[in-house]
Amino acid sequence: MRGGVVGCGYWGPNLVRNFLGQESLTGTSCFDLDTRRVDTIVKTFPNVKPCRSYDELLDNSDFIAVATPVHTHYQLALQALEAGKHVLVEKPMTLHSHESAKLRKLADSKDLVLMVDHTFIYTPAVQKMKELLGNGQLGRALYFDSVRVNLGLFQSDVNVIWDLAPHDLSILLYLFDERPVALQAQGRDSFINGVHDLAYLTLFYADGFMANLHLSWLSPTKVRKITVAGDKRMIVYDDMESSEKVKVYDKGVERIDTEELHNEVRVQYRIGDIYTPALKNEEALRKETAHFLDCIENGTSPMTDGVSGEWVVKILEAANQSLKSGNRVELDSE
Repeated sequence: MRGGVVGCGYWGPNLVRNFLGQESLTGTSCFDLDTRRVDTIVKTFPNVKPCRSYDELLDNSDFIAVATPVHTHYQLALQALEAGKHVLVEKPMTLHSHESAKLRKLADSKDLVLMVDHTFIYTPAVQKMKELLGNGQLGRALYFDSVRVNLGLFQSDVNVIWDLAPHDLSILLYLFDERPVALQAQGRDSFINGVHDLAYLTLFYADGFMANLHLSWLSPTKVRKITVAGDKRMIVYDDMESSEKVKVYDKGVERIDTEELHNEVRVQYRIGDIYTPALKNEEALRKETAHFLDCIENGTSPMTDGVSGEWVVKILEAANQSLKSGNRVELDSE
């Protein structure tokens, strides 16, 4: 199998490095409109074949990894799928959900693998959280809360939600099978008119579950933390921790119905142990690229498939709508 990477800027070299480490690949090619970036790739990885055009890259590849600015994702992925190539596309999948839907349907019709590069899903930490939720250790899930803040980097073409939220949204959608039915976003554009640098995004579910995302380019400290609370236990995932990224807290609140006190409802707090699960020391992108190739070889659906990528874009679109109107926005389940 031969691989092709379009886009040799920030993320492209990481994809090239990981594809070169996969034994099932017989060759890797790359293309970028900036030939200096291609030259840098080839100097760093002499086994990579440089291409002079996207058409040449398609001719030399069985799959395409798209690592270009988001506004180019749709056309590049569409061209690759129409040429019969499997596609791994950077996040967000597209600028518009109807574009994501078209790519998904086209891939399905051609029996091609379409996968979105939501790398966090393949981290040992998120995999462990999925395992803990799946075996019932948390009990009934109550809420998901994430904080992803730092100082900068300001961008003029996307707001802080489009920049930072895809990470946490992909994790949320992976951990829980249910999909949100509505959302509301609030934020502030402190320096660039119309480009929000601070945002709070709340997602509502039919069963009462709630997810809240705090996103900011205006924080003096860098925070990457997710809390998932259940009625039995709670998980805190701190990506800034070097080793103990996931901690499980045997803490919670229990409800006591006291009929003798005229049906008065009381709560009592449960304080138990805290433990840190052992996590494998492996690169998420290496695991992700191997998973992509495995899906191609075996005709299976990726963990981060076109449906999950489309849902992330759908939520981002609705969040922008809510920011502008200040109102709650209902989400289409289709």
